[in-house]
Amino acid sequence: MDKKNALRAGALAAGTTLMMLLMSVPASALTRDDGDDPGTGLSVIETLGLFVVAPLVLFGVIAGLVMVLDKSKAEHRVLSPKSKPRAASKA
Repeated sequence: MDKKNALRAGALAAGTTLMMLLMSVPASALTRDDGDDPGTGLSVIETLGLFVVAPLVLFGVIAGLVMVLDKSKAEHRVLSPKSKPRAASKA
């Protein structure tokens, strides 16, 4: 990478970082906006359940459904060049 490209990449990274910092300032404001009516906060258990357990369960359900409902045949699967094809079962 020559100097011109490195300078361009650095300027782009710095500009992006600066814009992200400027845009996130309102997110950390301590004053409430007009019409803001926050509800009660989540407990630690509720937070972990909502943001950790629920996505893992959803991922597991989707992965399980994909594996169970997989209808592809072994002879249609792509093999690496070094691997040997399995003998097809005659069922």
